[in-house]
Formats: sequence, C-alpha cells, structure tokens
Amino acid sequence: MPDFWQSSGIHLLAVNADGQLTVTDDFLRAYLLRPEMRPLAEASEAEKSLHHALLNNPRLMVEQERIDALTEDVTRENYGYVLRFRDLLLSHPSLEACYLSLFNEDKQQNLSPDQLIPPLFVDQLVHVILRHVLRDTQNPLEVRAAELFFRTQKVSTEQGILLADEELVEMRATLGGYGAVSHLVVGADMTSRSIELDVLTTENAAIYWGRHEKYDTVLNISIDSSGLQAFCRVLEKWINHFYGIATRISPLRAIKDEPWVWHIGLDMDSMQILNDLYQRKNVSDRRLQQLLALFKLEFLDVSMIDPSIGDKPVYLAIAMDNAQCVQIKPQNLLVNLPVAVAS
Repeated sequence: MPDFWQSSGIHLLAVNADGQLTVTDDFLRAYLLRPEMRPLAEASEAEKSLHHALLNNPRLMVEQERIDALTEDVTRENYGYVLRFRDLLLSHPSLEACYLSLFNEDKQQNLSPDQLIPPLFVDQLVHVILRHVLRDTQNPLEVRAAELFFRTQKVSTEQGILLADEELVEMRATLGGYGAVSHLVVGADMTSRSIELDVLTTENAAIYWGRHEKYDTVLNISIDSSGLQAFCRVLEKWINHFYGIATRISPLRAIKDEPWVWHIGLDMDSMQILNDLYQRKNVSDRRLQQLLALFKLEFLDVSMIDPSIGDKPVYLAIAMDNAQCVQIKPQNLLVNLPVAVAS
C-alpha cells in the first residue's frame, strides 16, 4: 500500500503499547522548522538563540522573560502558540488523549482566548491521528473521505452530491475564474481548460495514491455512492480507535423514528437542524436542503451504550452551510456519543 500523507508527520511519532501515538523530539522539532518559526537573517540574537536552543532540546522549559525579550510582536505570539501546544502534547500520554482533552468543556471554560490552541494545530492532530487509524486500509476512497475530517469541502449538488477541497477550489477560482465545483470536475459541460478535478469512483480510485497530498480529487457522497460508504467506514474506525467500540454506520434516506432517542450532527449546521427537528420546530425547506447525508449508527455490543438509550440507534448527519461548504467537526462524534460510563 502506498505511504500516503507523509506531511502529517506520522513517521516522526512513536506508537505505544495501546496502539496510540506518542510524541518524539523530532515531531516537536517539526513545529520549530515551520517557515513562520525559522529566524530570518536579520532576526535578533535573542530569537536566534532561543530557536537554536529549542532545536537542540525541543522539551526545554522556556521562561516568560525569554519570550518577552523577542523584539517582534508576531514572533512572540508564534512562540506562545507553539510552546503552549508543545506543553499540552507533553502533558498527555498520547496524541489521542491530547486531542480529547481539547474538548473538555470544564477545562476550556477556564481558558482565556490567548491560551486556546489554534484550529490549525487541532486539524494537524486530526490529520496525523487519521493517518494512523487508516494505516492498513486498502481503499483509497476511505483516505479521500477522511480528508473531510480536517479540510473544509465545497459542495456541488448539480450532478449528485460532490465535494471538492475548498482551498483548492478557491485557488482555482482565483487563478482561472471558476468558482463552482461543477466547473472543476471531469464531466462538467465546460471548456477543456476548466476540467481540473476527477470524481473518484470504485473504478478509478487508485489514482488517489498518486495525488494524495494535492487534495485535487472530488468525492461523491450521494446516497448510493461508494464515497458515502467509505465515509461510513472512516467514522466506524475513528470511534473504534478512540474507544475500542465496534459500530455499524449506514447511510439513510430519512429518519423514520418518531421521536428518535439520540442524534449527533457532524458539523455545526447539521447539529442545529437535527436539534430543531427533534424539538419539532418548524424547519424551512431551504434549511432541510442543506442536509447532505443522514446515517444510522448501531452499537454491535449494546453493553457499550448508555443504558438509557437501550438498543436504539444513534442518528448522524452532515450539512453544508450557507456558503455551500462542509466543515466536519470529528470531535462531535466522540464527545457526544452515548457510551456507557465505566463503573
């Protein structure tokens, strides 16, 4: 199987006895080697000295006075972010435990804005954890579907439900004047110079391995698509990796339970829509049209589920926002899952 997503930093990490990722000095150094952290030729001696010291010992405890001695505001801010993130990583036994700690509501409520971890770092955690989760997959559609967990997608509903990387779409729109996903996919009724992206199917999915870090393929998540099935498999593996819980997740055309017992929106919009539907509020057709996919999640071992749920399924959804984008929040599936509390 191809060695995909090398940029995630997976090769700089170790794996513990529980199968979870642990920090190494080389992984910490990678943050110091980012372009925004490398001192310029004209940087102050204080900055060059600090950077050199941290490269030699990425776990070095840095006094606030040393940060205050940096002359540039942006440099002080960057070191603050990187060192806080480093300290958070080092305070947990694994990257997975670190990731879960970011969504501890009681802890987060006590943090000031300058203590929060930038979303970029959170997405990078998801990226590398997913690389580990999918290490044995043979299905490139699963790897493409996993991109939804850490990269915002632009939606087209003109030829099914197609998702393309938002950053790539915006870049192509700026360079070539094409702003819609349908203008970027093979098969769209446009000139040949607008045909830039391929829609992955079971038949052509192997092309992903040669383009895995270009983010230039389109995923079809229409109800009967192999792309939506692949997304279900990634959701199952995500849950199993963190909790050791086996689930079966299936696409749905509609939720027929009235009332249902539990639901989880995998993004902000779907959570709000499901909440309103559950509370029997009036939901406009326009908002309902934002829903892109519904799922039924079943626990294979009911002893793992909160007894108040019984053997009832959990319903999931994803939706696009008003800008026709999907931004999955994979933590929703973990922190809102009705797992049984250990006695």
